[in-house]
Amino acid sequence: MADAKEQKYFSLLYLIFAAFLLRIGFIIYGEWQDRTMVVKYTDIDYHVFTDAARHVYNGGSPYDRQTYRYTPLLAIILTPNVSLHNAFGKLLFILFDVITGYLLYKIQVERGFGEKISLISSCLWMFNPIAVTVSSRGNAESIMAFLVLATLYSALKDKPSLTATFLALAVHFKIYPIIYSLPIFLFIGSRSRESERLEIPNHVKQMPMFLFKYVLHPARVKLVSIFIMTLGSLTLALYYRYGFDFLEHTYLYHVTRTDPKHNFSVYFYMLYLTQNSPWTKVIGLMSFLPQMTLTVGLAFKHSKDICFCCFAQTFAFVTFNKVCTSQYFLWYLCLLPLVTPQISVTLFKAVVMALAWFTAQGMWLYFAYYLEFGGQNTFLQIWIASLWFFFVNLWILCEAVKKYIPLTSIKPKKL
Repeated sequence: MADAKEQKYFSLLYLIFAAFLLRIGFIIYGEWQDRTMVVKYTDIDYHVFTDAARHVYNGGSPYDRQTYRYTPLLAIILTPNVSLHNAFGKLLFILFDVITGYLLYKIQVERGFGEKISLISSCLWMFNPIAVTVSSRGNAESIMAFLVLATLYSALKDKPSLTATFLALAVHFKIYPIIYSLPIFLFIGSRSRESERLEIPNHVKQMPMFLFKYVLHPARVKLVSIFIMTLGSLTLALYYRYGFDFLEHTYLYHVTRTDPKHNFSVYFYMLYLTQNSPWTKVIGLMSFLPQMTLTVGLAFKHSKDICFCCFAQTFAFVTFNKVCTSQYFLWYLCLLPLVTPQISVTLFKAVVMALAWFTAQGMWLYFAYYLEFGGQNTFLQIWIASLWFFFVNLWILCEAVKKYIPLTSIKPKKL
């Protein structure tokens, strides 16, 4: 038994080490490409992060750097880019990326999957070329992936304090994880003895007492309290230090953002045609309706399986978002390895779905290339490609929900 456990440990350790070395190799290659080629490997955002960190290091505000639209915490933790080495941030991001792979393994084990499935789930992220490239180019999405998965792991371990803390940090870094608050609230405490004894009453008069006991479950009260205190404390402290610029660029900008530039969103062409008109705000607000309807509906429907619920919510949120860029795909790709064993589709159909997803992106990128580098007006073609991509994503989401196998049906098999 001890030898088997030791073998499992070393198998995982080797995978983590290999994944880390792979990313180091990409960073080294990226440094060479940046020096020798016109097209740079390093993400443009990484230069923005570094400039903001330089302002912080010199006692200023990260928002002295134009286009910095992130929490000051990111600039603060990247100050070693200035004081130590410019590549520090990339090393930090790939570290979070590899830890994300480890968390995927731990979550699958916690959910009842066996060693083989858990390792495969981890590998689907650790050796995912998209994840490897994004983190090694200096994109900070790996921090978000870590925070989201740490939140889910804490929830599965039934630790409301840790869950609330990680969720608050995730929402602070980027607003979108707020959609997880409802399913996590419904999930936390659901496996306790008190919840098992709490049955939905048959009589309407008993409903208020049921709701009172349900909402005021100790785990849920702790979750909400610590979430509000953590997020509130961070917000107040950073507002005190950086003023309204902090609120504007960390939160408000992303809520009110309507990007008329070409992106994957199905709304972009309408926003482009109606920019600087009252319809822009109307379209932006209308885009929230399908998003919120789907995310709330999925929360109530699938909250008992928190991992599948958050994946489906994120996929729907990104698909219907008024702005959608390539980095948004990582929001659900980091959750995909968790639910892959639960989506019962044939290998052929899975390949067709993947090809449709990549082909739709390829079509969009083809026309976007001629717009950006060829100077041709391909806005209409890009929008048609965005429509195709939208319907492909809608089809994949419907198939995932339809072919979803509840965790309770899989767990006894101990895959």
